[in-house]
Amino acid sequence: MALTNVLLISQVAGYVVALILSLCIIVPMNLHQHEFQGHCLLFSTGIWQETDGQLVVNWASPGWCNYTIFVGFIVCLTSIIQIYRLSMMMYRGEDSSFLSAFIDVISSIFLAMCILIAAITITLGFMTWCQCMEKRFSSCDLAAGNDIDKTDNINTSEFYMELGVAQFGAWSSLSIWVGLSVFAVLKLLRYHQLENMKVSMYRERQRLIEAAGNNHTQNIS
Repeated sequence: MALTNVLLISQVAGYVVALILSLCIIVPMNLHQHEFQGHCLLFSTGIWQETDGQLVVNWASPGWCNYTIFVGFIVCLTSIIQIYRLSMMMYRGEDSSFLSAFIDVISSIFLAMCILIAAITITLGFMTWCQCMEKRFSSCDLAAGNDIDKTDNINTSEFYMELGVAQFGAWSSLSIWVGLSVFAVLKLLRYHQLENMKVSMYRERQRLIEAAGNNHTQNIS
């Protein structure tokens, strides 16, 4: 029972952290798209004009940003549901079933893979944009706040910080969900061990009953 409580507490704490980190993805990415008039800078490139110093942007698909936001929402929703479910179990002194533990393993691994893709997308997409910025500025952060694309009327004042926070949230979320996957696997293994123990005890009890019956028969004979 002590091991069960430790796993439950660890899972609840992990889901709380996962919830906070999901907001670190959702909020800055939404703000970025709003400030960029619906455009997504991930994997976007462009050509700097010599005449006015403006950037003619070749905008990438907004699906790159939408995917990261979608993953963030799924992680946020899953974390809230799991926090409530596990907290109620702790309050009632109950434990999850083998089936729910198995579902936790599958869902945790699946979400970890989705977050990994989102983290790679943000990192590589941001690197592509920054490489374009560094053709004019000495570093990517110096491009923030400059009117580099008046045609699209984008607000660049906070893009570096927003994408940096989203990148941090994505990679940190990945580490948390890997940990949650480990906790879920440990719980599943514990259930498997208990099930094997019950089967072994049942077989041993049957063997003792049969042995007692044989001894009784021999005594009568």
